[in-house]
Amino acid sequence: MSIEVLNESGNTDVDEKQLSTVAEFALRTMDVHPSVEVTITCVDLDTIEDLHVRWLDLEGPTDVMSFPMDDISATGGRPDAADPGPAYLGDIILCPDFAQKQADKAGHSLNHELDLLTVHGCLHLLGYDHAKPDEEQHMFALQNDILSRWYDATGRDKPTSAKAFPTAAEKENL
Repeated sequence: MSIEVLNESGNTDVDEKQLSTVAEFALRTMDVHPSVEVTITCVDLDTIEDLHVRWLDLEGPTDVMSFPMDDISATGGRPDAADPGPAYLGDIILCPDFAQKQADKAGHSLNHELDLLTVHGCLHLLGYDHAKPDEEQHMFALQNDILSRWYDATGRDKPTSAKAFPTAAEKENL
């Protein structure tokens, strides 16, 4: 699995290695074939706002955007499938400045917020969405489960703030 992390945001508090680790854990947890490639790019507020308007026709900046590329179901998908060769799963775009505001409101660190958003972005690359209430509940529950299991697997201190693993409704209020 190849996870490339680019920090073009100017924010020096971003832990690029941790983003790569949490993305790889999320994709492996979802049984994604190990030959996939993903790029995670951290950008500033102006850049994410431009992308948000250009691709989703929504005004203002946001925290995370995902751009799926190859259909992994056509390239093997599961690790026990025949080796399809590398497949480019897609791009995850994060905005640390926007994420910092959410982290402050939720009472946890920027890096935890970026980890949460990275898992969220991975799920979007895999086709998960939260346009409907039932999809939203399922996606956020899955996101929180994966992130919680990542903390357990890596031995990192799991954040204990009330909004560290938010429901969809809680996330909307941040």
